[in-house]
Amino acid sequence: MRFILQVLISALALWVADLLIDGFSISGSILSTANADGTMNSILTYLIVGLIFGLVNAIVKPIVKLIALPAYILTLGLFTFIVNALMLKLVEWISGITPITVTIDKFFWDAILAALIVSIVSFFGSLLTGGREKAENKR
Repeated sequence: MRFILQVLISALALWVADLLIDGFSISGSILSTANADGTMNSILTYLIVGLIFGLVNAIVKPIVKLIALPAYILTLGLFTFIVNALMLKLVEWISGITPITVTIDKFFWDAILAALIVSIVSFFGSLLTGGREKAENKR
């Protein structure tokens, strides 16, 4: 249940990043064009990208964080934005095998800004749903 909630929050965060950043866009057609509703198609697109993003964060990100631990220490945690931008670039690459297109124009600025917005929206989304408190109580 917690993973599904995290996918929903990620989808919302990616939608906000898509709205605010010109160089970051998510598009695609999940439903067939014969009976496709534009709103439902958009919602499904963001949910699938949120699922991909959640899987990348659950599987790949811990490994990258472990390898990049010295960079985290040297930058006092600011390297987190670079790692989050790399995770978005990985989502962009993975989406290439799906009917969904995630596009990041300029790696440094667009990916960093998108990662920052996704992090902020995800943080507040988790606070509103109580996800952070539940995760801390399990530790």
